[in-house]
Amino acid sequence: MRRGGREVQYGTPRHVLADEAEGYLLAHAHLDQARREAEELCAGMPWLTTAQAEELTGHYVRRRLDVTRQLLHATVRRAEELRQEYESRYADLRHALLRRHAACACALLAGAGTVSALAVLLTR
Repeated sequence: MRRGGREVQYGTPRHVLADEAEGYLLAHAHLDQARREAEELCAGMPWLTTAQAEELTGHYVRRRLDVTRQLLHATVRRAEELRQEYESRYADLRHALLRRHAACACALLAGAGTVSALAVLLTR
């Protein structure tokens, strides 16, 4: 992955720190968005008391964050599945390519050996 014009390897402390900071900021952005949505919902219900509005806001925020967490976990699981599928397919393609190159090299060597043997036979 390229960050700032330089190649950064996964698993390095710098990369891990950047990922943690990004996750922290995303979590707070989701929390803020959930609070705004809850406040808009409560604003549309003027009959709620302050305590009821706070309770509804808290419930909405918790539920919204649970749904977001579930979606993120599902996305991570699917990404892992896709990564495994692509790595498996890539390994299969590499092996097939290696076999083809080996077969071509063998055919080329056999052809060169045949031409060399015929050249020796014809020069006698």
